[in-house]
Amino acid sequence: MDEKSNLEKAIVVGVCLKSDNFVNMKESLVELEDLAYAAGAEVMGNLTQTLSQYQAATLIGKGKIAELKELCIEQEISLVIIDHKLSGIQTRNLEKELALRVLDRSQLILDIFAQRAQTYEGKLQVELAQMLDQLPRMVGAWHGSLSRQGGGIGTRGPGETALEIDRRNIQKRIKFIKKKLDQVRKHRAQHRNKRKKHQVPSFSMIGYTNSGKSSLLNRMTGSQLLAKDQLFATLDPATRKLHLEGHGPVVITDTVGFIRNLPTHLIEAFKATLEESEEADVLLHVVDLSNPSLKKQIEIVDQLIEQFEWQNKPLIYVFNKLDKASVENQFSVKQNNRVFTSAVTGEGIDRLKKLMAETLKNLNTPVSLYFPHEHEHKIYDLARITTIDKKEKASRGTICHVKLSDAQIPQWSEYILEA
Repeated sequence: MDEKSNLEKAIVVGVCLKSDNFVNMKESLVELEDLAYAAGAEVMGNLTQTLSQYQAATLIGKGKIAELKELCIEQEISLVIIDHKLSGIQTRNLEKELALRVLDRSQLILDIFAQRAQTYEGKLQVELAQMLDQLPRMVGAWHGSLSRQGGGIGTRGPGETALEIDRRNIQKRIKFIKKKLDQVRKHRAQHRNKRKKHQVPSFSMIGYTNSGKSSLLNRMTGSQLLAKDQLFATLDPATRKLHLEGHGPVVITDTVGFIRNLPTHLIEAFKATLEESEEADVLLHVVDLSNPSLKKQIEIVDQLIEQFEWQNKPLIYVFNKLDKASVENQFSVKQNNRVFTSAVTGEGIDRLKKLMAETLKNLNTPVSLYFPHEHEHKIYDLARITTIDKKEKASRGTICHVKLSDAQIPQWSEYILEA
């Protein structure tokens, strides 16, 4: 049997105001199709509409609804996905007009997360995000939506029992999940503090979804993380060790990818995961160099970096998928502190590691250490944790000029020369 015959047939609908950028709307709609495929749908077509103002009852106009209904009947569609936020009343009215299930972009993304969540923490985060998303929709459309919870895209997540309880009980469940996730956050904080105690610098990979972060981490560290050419293949953060020449051991964390119009509830629910990036010493912004929309994707991630207040962190732009990228895309890159890589061929990986070591070195404080002859064996230990920029022979020992982190300085305080 053809695999496609088992997929749910869907139509995606893009809508924007006449004052908006139509090109952005079209790009977002293409991305919505990819999201629908990632969720397990077969996209049979798309429609777009520009409006002077959104319709309060249905978002889109009556004529477009009629056109959409006719197309759904012709194509035997079972699901309509709107590339815009819908209220509970708008969802109810559209479903009544079309006699079909209707989802918006946020619900589709949350459904993909519900499918991909593997760990206890990941499942809790997705459940919290879905409940936060459901609460404001519990007006008018809420009770009608209960009958549709049987299967298919947009129906996964907290489960039938959770969906049948009232608003007050859902709020209790949200409170319970937040408490559990607070425990996860404390556990993560303990691990981070342990690394800091042992002076292990940390890097965090951030970037647009499907930019190749997991593949890059596998190539750099020899790990075997799940890496697929699909949106949101990675939900749960993974941390791996790496030895940087001239510096020593560091850790790198692979995190969940970003996307345009990322649901705010998802950001709220994934706070524990995002803290891995918040506490990192250096951010690695991984970009899909082969993507035609790479400039827009960089802009979206940069905006999120500002939203999360990470803009003061050292940042390395890692332009990945060099093996698939056009020459035009390569020449279009203007960012400073950048490196081109391919997780497939390994090209640029050594350059990336070198740039990571240099970035860490620039974070450190220049100091001069004096080792008397009887302690010169300590210079070997010093060279293992940092680069010795210059050595000078003294009458009774050796002076080494290096850069040390705030955590390393106390360890070498007895040898540090006062400025």
